[in-house]
Amino acid sequence: MLVFAGLGNPGAKYENNRHNVGFMAADAIARRHSFSPWSRKFQGLISEGTLGGEKTLLIKPQTFMNLSGQSVGEALRFYKLEPSALTVFYDEIDLAAGKLRVKVGGGSGGHNGIRSLDQHVGNAYRRVRIGVGHPGVKEMVHGHVLGDFAKADREWLDVLLDAIADGAGLLAKGDDSSFMNRVTLTLRDKLVPTGDDDRPPPKAPKQQSHVRQARPQQPAVKAPESGPMAAMLKKLFGGKD
Repeated sequence: MLVFAGLGNPGAKYENNRHNVGFMAADAIARRHSFSPWSRKFQGLISEGTLGGEKTLLIKPQTFMNLSGQSVGEALRFYKLEPSALTVFYDEIDLAAGKLRVKVGGGSGGHNGIRSLDQHVGNAYRRVRIGVGHPGVKEMVHGHVLGDFAKADREWLDVLLDAIADGAGLLAKGDDSSFMNRVTLTLRDKLVPTGDDDRPPPKAPKQQSHVRQARPQQPAVKAPESGPMAAMLKKLFGGKD
């Protein structure tokens, strides 16, 4: 059995916050793969289904972000699962908006939800880091992550969440590289560049026809400065340069 946890804060006040993108990912997976209706258990909301042939429990901790480990840890202990059975979806300010990276283990990177998980279950679980961008100033981070996604963000966010849901079966099979490749290609196909390395290559400059390339370039003709022709030109144009 696998546990897929999406991190966020409960309540309508936080529903569209950048900090709640983990909840959004869990909801997208539940919809796409026809999971059971959400119910309350393990201090969270849970939904059950199958991904990649594996029975999977989706969980959205309702403990608030800073205590996420209490809820997820309770679920893992109940099913006697190791941290390797856990995949966590959460917001990452150190990734550009729309970027996505997957890794196993590592530090919390200052994310309080991940810090709580590390304290309760260890750190040997898979992390799906969903980029929400950095405001540029450390003092603005709190307001940034607890702020709502802008309307313009929906252009990439909806595509990204759909791609995560579509590829969730690959995560369940442990094929992280194929999952990341599928997400990246989906973003490119939908014309949603999320950084210079995700943009389509620039178009090559338009080539001249072979006829034009072969045609010799005529040198510019210089006006005479003396003689009858020069006199006639000066008369026509009033002697102006």
